[in-house]
Amino acid sequence: MDVKDFYFDLPEELIAQHPLEKRDESRLMIVDRNTGEIENRIFKDIIDYLDNGDCLVLNNTRVMPARLIGAKEGSGGRMEFLLLKRIDKNTWETLVKPGKRAQIGSRFVFGNGELKAEVISLGEEGNRVVKFEYNGIFEEVLDRLGQMPLPPYIKESLTDKERYQTVYSKEVGSAAAPTAGLHFTEELLQKIKEKGVNIAFVTLHVGLGTFRPVKAEKIEEHTMHSEYYVMTKETAELINNTKANGKRVIAVGTTSNRTLETIADENGIVREQSGWTDIFIYPGYKFKVVDALITNFHLPESTLIMLVSAFSSKDIILNAYNTAVKERYRFFSFGDAMFLK
Repeated sequence: MDVKDFYFDLPEELIAQHPLEKRDESRLMIVDRNTGEIENRIFKDIIDYLDNGDCLVLNNTRVMPARLIGAKEGSGGRMEFLLLKRIDKNTWETLVKPGKRAQIGSRFVFGNGELKAEVISLGEEGNRVVKFEYNGIFEEVLDRLGQMPLPPYIKESLTDKERYQTVYSKEVGSAAAPTAGLHFTEELLQKIKEKGVNIAFVTLHVGLGTFRPVKAEKIEEHTMHSEYYVMTKETAELINNTKANGKRVIAVGTTSNRTLETIADENGIVREQSGWTDIFIYPGYKFKVVDALITNFHLPESTLIMLVSAFSSKDIILNAYNTAVKERYRFFSFGDAMFLK
């Protein structure tokens, strides 16, 4: 299957540059994943499509302020570090710009010197393994000095860091937000619970591979990045009971979807576990546990639009996307949402 089969024409002005004032007032496209029938609603109307006994699965990862701006010791040249993966307490795999200034042994300083770093080795794809020096607790230093690692297609700055976090974010570790969850408010979640819908949480720490393009011409040749996940015993029991009762498991976002499909056995049963997943879901994949999906509108030719196409069909999804363009929906991280029922 060719990557170009998942292309659609997206005008740049439809790429949302900032979140709406009210999270749950973004638009919501309802798509029947079998027939392709489309309805246009507002996100808070999602409650009308959830039934008593359904289970809504949310990714409770929290985005790190993982973008650090510093200077090279000696020359003072400006450097940008993006934390990708923690190796041990003080050592991280990072993406560094400009990389040519970050050779092994190079040292850098951030803020007023309260954080320093040294490149100790080279990682995959030109990444740098960096050891940090600081006093106190690293997370607190990072919270003071770090910035949100917004996707490259967002050009405007973010004044409120919390708008790139879900209201239920808890487990720190992501380099990007699970953006389908950005539409939920605490009030909406409470109303959903009052309707008898169960809320379950998984954790999948989103990596920057989310934004990396598929470079292979044939999607079967693409290798996915690996991301860390956790499923608790409580969540596993909720999901298994939902399936046993004939109700729906509804994944909020492709990250929740990938986590559930990684863990589920052939009978759709899940169990408490943690680990790393590099699952790549594209058309032809048979879903084992997920019955419905809430998701944002994704980049052309991305692994995310391939996953969504697998959950429905390529023709139905591309028709929905082209309809979204005509109807002037807002796209990507701060954009509008789709519910595939």
